[in-house]
Amino acid sequence: MLDFRVDRCGSGGGIVVVSPGTSVTDRVRALVAAHRGDRGALMPILHRIQAEFGYVDPGVVPVLAAELNISRADVHGVITFYTDFRSEPAGATVLKLCRAEACQSVGAEQLIAHAEQVLGIKVGQTTPDRSVTLEQVFCLGNCALGPAGQINEQVRGRLTRARLDALLTEAVGR
Repeated sequence: MLDFRVDRCGSGGGIVVVSPGTSVTDRVRALVAAHRGDRGALMPILHRIQAEFGYVDPGVVPVLAAELNISRADVHGVITFYTDFRSEPAGATVLKLCRAEACQSVGAEQLIAHAEQVLGIKVGQTTPDRSVTLEQVFCLGNCALGPAGQINEQVRGRLTRARLDALLTEAVGR
């Protein structure tokens, strides 16, 4: 008996049948096949790869380029241009701090500097123990409650150093 799973690709996307032992390359090829007729297929494919694997491994760039008949530079350019795409796995906790004007006016830069000091990393990096990834965003839609941040998909407002420390302690024991 065959063991497989059926995966539906987005709205209007095709159906992908994937065996449990499928390699990453074969999975990427299956996603490309499901979106082959779509205009601008690269973005939805990259979003699916990111959702499934947590990041877009640089090793899939040549596969995507070959399958979509575009250059590696084009694929790499899209991955590096959009901040939603990662080229390495994120930490167990993802902390996003807003740097938009409204949050800057109420102390976002000082909060970011504090987070970098506490975590021992810079924005865009992950702690060596892979517990926290620190990212910047340019609006969480929580402008009236700045400085704003997001920790593991939960938006928080009126962040102070103490409140950020408490959230990190709650999330990862720091």
